[in-house]
Amino acid sequence: MNETHTKQTIAICDTQPITAEGLKNLLEASPDLEFRQSLNSLEAAIECIHANAPNIIVLDKGFGMRAVLDWIQDLKSTDNPPILMVWGVSMTEAEALRLLQAGARGIVRKTADLPSILNCLETVAGGRTWMEDSVFRDSVQPDRHPRSELTPREHQVLQLVEQGFKNKEIAVELGIRPGTVKIHLKHIFEKTGVRGRYGLAISGLKERGVVSIAS
Repeated sequence: MNETHTKQTIAICDTQPITAEGLKNLLEASPDLEFRQSLNSLEAAIECIHANAPNIIVLDKGFGMRAVLDWIQDLKSTDNPPILMVWGVSMTEAEALRLLQAGARGIVRKTADLPSILNCLETVAGGRTWMEDSVFRDSVQPDRHPRSELTPREHQVLQLVEQGFKNKEIAVELGIRPGTVKIHLKHIFEKTGVRGRYGLAISGLKERGVVSIAS
């Protein structure tokens, strides 16, 4: 067997250094992924990117959502930024969606089983986006009807929801009343079988092939 292929290198930036040891052990058996470095601050992660250019950064949401989102924004200004996977002890629908929209390619809870974490890393290493299904399990249900059954106005509302617009902002954008937006959303929920605006947004990303939701 030819084992000269280049492995994808991974650095982990986490509030709990012991977590890095677990990830290091997990990757030892992977033929395609290699643990490179453990970091304990967002500043150290930026220095690591400039000095060592890891292919993937695993970032702990425990540093704080605002700090993590700002860090992701700063990351976009670097040359050849690494692929980003964000994990945390807890992860809400709103947080997961904001992270995906900011540029994260993998979203997973630290409580996920080891195969799921490895699957997430392998998927993002392959250039795709992956998210643990339990984050959106309560809101993303199988479609009752194709989205093609939505009216043109409902499609407009849906697209703005997927972009993160709030009801009042949608109303201004489309020149309609906020109450009318609510009515359109009610019809969209009924037709698609999706619960909640976060569910609509992530369902749209999934339908366009932007993100894979997997267990």
